[in-house]
Amino acid sequence: MADSSGSNPQSPGFTDKLKSWLYWSWTYICTLWFAMVLTMVYVLRSPLKLQETVNAASVFLNTLTPKFYVALTGTSSLISGLILIFEWWYFRRYGTSFIEQVSVSHLRPLLGGAENSSSAGLFSSVNGDAEPRTNVAECKVWRNPLNLFRGAEYSRYTWVTGKEPLTYYDMNLSAQDHQTFFLGDTQQLRPEDSVMQKAWRERNPQARIRAAYQAIELNRECAAAYVLLAEEEATTITEAERLFKQALKSAGKDTNLVVYIKRRLAMCARKLGRIKEAVKMMRDLMKEFPLLGMLNIHENLLEALLELQAYADVQAVLAKYDDISLPKSATICYTSALLKARAVSDKFSPEAASRRGLSTAEMNAVEAIHRAVEFNPHVPKYLLEMKSLILPPEHILKRGDSEAVAYAFFHLQHWKRAEGALNLLHCTWEGTFRIIPYPLEKGHLFYPYPGCTETADRELLPSFHEVSVYPKKELPFFILFTAGLCSFCAMLAMLTHQFPELMGVFVKAFFSTLFAPLGFFADKMENFMPSCLWHQLANV
Repeated sequence: MADSSGSNPQSPGFTDKLKSWLYWSWTYICTLWFAMVLTMVYVLRSPLKLQETVNAASVFLNTLTPKFYVALTGTSSLISGLILIFEWWYFRRYGTSFIEQVSVSHLRPLLGGAENSSSAGLFSSVNGDAEPRTNVAECKVWRNPLNLFRGAEYSRYTWVTGKEPLTYYDMNLSAQDHQTFFLGDTQQLRPEDSVMQKAWRERNPQARIRAAYQAIELNRECAAAYVLLAEEEATTITEAERLFKQALKSAGKDTNLVVYIKRRLAMCARKLGRIKEAVKMMRDLMKEFPLLGMLNIHENLLEALLELQAYADVQAVLAKYDDISLPKSATICYTSALLKARAVSDKFSPEAASRRGLSTAEMNAVEAIHRAVEFNPHVPKYLLEMKSLILPPEHILKRGDSEAVAYAFFHLQHWKRAEGALNLLHCTWEGTFRIIPYPLEKGHLFYPYPGCTETADRELLPSFHEVSVYPKKELPFFILFTAGLCSFCAMLAMLTHQFPELMGVFVKAFFSTLFAPLGFFADKMENFMPSCLWHQLANV
């Protein structure tokens, strides 16, 4: 059976070869056809009166004044300038050229071209199937383990700046998380649960708060309502902590609610300066619910331990979670790099290292930095304060700009505390890009950098933030082309207006030079072919 299928001329390999041969031959057929058309036009120039038509056109063009040419070139410059502005705006907003996108999406299939594999979909393989789950997981949106409190922190930012730090997409994801996490089985909803289900979906904060109070009126022990009030109505961390404690009393045996509330209480203790208490609460929570590792409570623990400067404990946590079988994060990779950089950074000097070479410890630190930068290349610019920070979103995309913002917002102080660590990062982080293959067909230490991060980050981060993009996209050809066309037409318009006679002489010389090879080729053809043959073809 295998032999018969392999010899079948209708097999996929034979079909692909036939298609490729047709595409290859079509190019040469078109070229031959075009050459034949030019030859026939030249042969039939007398019956078609091409010479008289060209002379008439020349007379007409000679009668035109320089003002016409100024208007023509000026209009061309204006139109190409408008196209340039639109193309630039579209590229900044969507990361691609509009003309290029339309050409690939609509014109190329009409012309019989094959669909480019790069535009066939982000996770499509050659045969149309989905890529392995590992690549899909790279573009999954995760809950930010250290997300701030809306009432006590995000709202304060809005009051001061008048800007909304959270996008609707981000808040909608949080509403879905809360409904799934707190309400569970929708078949057994109590009246207060139905009210809270609607409350999480409300877009208006005041409407959510009113719904929470309505749920409390139905049941004084509605823990989810106290959680919402702690998150959104409390204007201080102390007030939020009080409401979370009230919610914990009412949570009962609801595991999801208990885990969420205890975690937020630990974060309240961390923000209020009771760091040892926060560390104990996080350790107890991880010990009590070891199967809830997907909540990434260890990232809260790492940040608190770094604040205590308990670096041995930080290393112990990393030894458990920085495992090859577990999903990585910027917190894991950059904290590991920080610990190794801290051991050598206080005595590190680029000049001395260039003379004597790197020691083993310095090499380990540099490799750890390269590993972290490959995982998330956006973080260093925030740590080195080359890019301004904003409040982190409630959800992040691993390896994306949103994760970089969230990590740097909480960990910049820890890098500053380690003497020389930022200097070592500054001297070595860009060396990572010499290691990673380009274009990014394959990763070096991780999977190839996903292509979906820019789109997802633009949804997660506010519009006033300039999203960091990696790898940097080159300007599309059509933007460069329209920019050159606009500049060229504007220059012609100006020169024609200032020097009309000189430009006329220049244009005539240009076109005579341009068509000189055609004239030379025509003369050679007339000398090569018998005159009787040309006469007979003309009669035909």
